[in-house]
Amino acid sequence: MIVRETENSGTPIKEASTPSAALTTGRPSRRPLTFIFFTAALIVAFAGPLASLAIHAAGSELHSHILLIPFVAAYLIYIRREQLPKEFYASPGWATVAFIIGLAAVIAGRREGVFGRSLSQNDYLALMIFSFVCLLAAGGFFLLGRKWMAAAAFPFAFLIFMVPLPDRAANFLETTLELGSTEAANLFFNLTGMPVLRDGTIFQLPTITIQVAQECSGIRSSWVLLITSLLAANLFLKSPWRRLVLVAAVIPLGILRNGLRILFIGLLCVHIGPEMIHSVFHRRGGPPFFVLSLIPLFVLLWWLRRGEMIRNQSRARVDV
Repeated sequence: MIVRETENSGTPIKEASTPSAALTTGRPSRRPLTFIFFTAALIVAFAGPLASLAIHAAGSELHSHILLIPFVAAYLIYIRREQLPKEFYASPGWATVAFIIGLAAVIAGRREGVFGRSLSQNDYLALMIFSFVCLLAAGGFFLLGRKWMAAAAFPFAFLIFMVPLPDRAANFLETTLELGSTEAANLFFNLTGMPVLRDGTIFQLPTITIQVAQECSGIRSSWVLLITSLLAANLFLKSPWRRLVLVAAVIPLGILRNGLRILFIGLLCVHIGPEMIHSVFHRRGGPPFFVLSLIPLFVLLWWLRRGEMIRNQSRARVDV
């Protein structure tokens, strides 16, 4: 205990500055720095899988978005820095759960035959990157605490999109989108009055036969649209049900977009010539239709946000 005298009176004043208090006060400020060092060490430990992931994502149409995910998550934490707790307490229980899940994923990825078959490169990376995210979360719970992790829940959860879609999940989504797109295209062909005979995923048009294959499912653009909707909902909406509406709209929107693309290609083949099936509209038409699908998504976002703002203003008037 430190004792000092005042200038006017000789009354001693005791300052609450014991060595233990100073130590307790100094610890929280060091925890974020410790977490940064922990993250760096974890990156070094997973350097091989992370490097392989970067190469895999750069050469994959489905997983090319992965390269942007860490930067988006870091930006989300940065813009929330003022709302994050300034006190840090270890949460060993939550840290242990995340650590066990991450360790199990590492073991499953390293050992052959855990799933009864050898893993593809994509599935191996999915397990290893999932383990990386879990171990990073374990470090966050242990060093920063449950309250801090709860405040930064969305940025941390957003890191799950670093994990490549497992092969079986990708095949299931491709098949589902393929069937949904076929139904949407059939609806649009009927609405335009185009004479067409359908056999499953095959459309017999007047000048050409078109089959909707898995490659035409639009899984990449639909997956990116889902990520975009989640990000927009978190940034611009507060109401849980409005967020849910925006994200849920992605599924029918992606299917309708693909159906319109199939209709567009079919009309080109009928009115211009069958050779249009090999044109740039077919081979490179995905990005323009993806941009078009963003328009109704952002219109819906604007409408939901406007309704939220009007409701908040009404509540403010009532409170006054």
